[in-house]
Amino acid sequence: MDMQFTLTLDIPPLPKPITYTDNILLTGSCFTEHIADRLYQNKFRVLSNPHGILFNPLSVADSLNGYMDGRQYREEELFSLNELWNSWDHHTRFSNIDAAAALAGINASQADASEFIKKADWVIITLGSAFQYYLKETGTPVANNHRAPAQWFEKKLLTTDDIITALSNTMSRLFDINPFAQVMLTISPVRHIRDGVVDNNRSKARLIEAVHTLREQFDKVHYFPAYELVIDVLRDHRFYDIDLVHPNFPATQFVWEHFVRSCMGPVAQEVQPQVQEIITARSHRSRFPETSAHKKFKENYAAKTKALMNKYPFLGMEDELTYFER
Repeated sequence: MDMQFTLTLDIPPLPKPITYTDNILLTGSCFTEHIADRLYQNKFRVLSNPHGILFNPLSVADSLNGYMDGRQYREEELFSLNELWNSWDHHTRFSNIDAAAALAGINASQADASEFIKKADWVIITLGSAFQYYLKETGTPVANNHRAPAQWFEKKLLTTDDIITALSNTMSRLFDINPFAQVMLTISPVRHIRDGVVDNNRSKARLIEAVHTLREQFDKVHYFPAYELVIDVLRDHRFYDIDLVHPNFPATQFVWEHFVRSCMGPVAQEVQPQVQEIITARSHRSRFPETSAHKKFKENYAAKTKALMNKYPFLGMEDELTYFER
């Protein structure tokens, strides 16, 4: 009998698989960005983290509610810290030395998300932590502390009921305004070691219980086990970066391959590796672009790209075709 060195994880296929013509909104922790980047590179229709990275479920719920409300922010909602204008609701990627520029970036992203969520076929949410920070002065929940002094905040571990209530209300609203939307919930395998190993596990446990309760509550809510694939199947520090916290490339590739197999339809599974081959060829940089060999390489991939686009007109590969034909 062959030795088995890893657990197997049976992931049932989605009842409604993801297709190339779906509009996919992704929001949540930094692990969201790994999946969003793979989807974007493979020419899926993606809008990723319109608020920037969000770790806790209350911030995720609030951001989605804001998109559905068509919320626009006002300059008085920004604050100045470390020579930048910031929003407590947004990631630092929206911060700017100019308040008007920061506000313009926030509201442009809000507007895009407000339109996108109405037509989204999928909303993929990755939760990272059940810890929520509040401003002591006002009691306001914050999504990002922007490296403000620690004494400005009160840190609380959300209860499972808090998480379920917030996300359940948001999902009910989502299905009312967009009855065609499906939701996929995942838990980030990134360990929040700053909370301590024990408290990180308490936090993840509450998230896991909450998402499975939501999955049972809504027939259009599904669970993808990214957390279990890394923590239980790979279960080895060699699948983490040097910080021993963030999954490395082999780990995220492993999760992506399972995502493709269990979450995508047959056409998408057939097309995706062909798209990936063309994208990889597009990124190739020849030392000698004047050679006949390189010109032949580009001609071959121009033909492959054109054939794929003719067979699947929904693929947006015009940039790749232009590059190969140039």
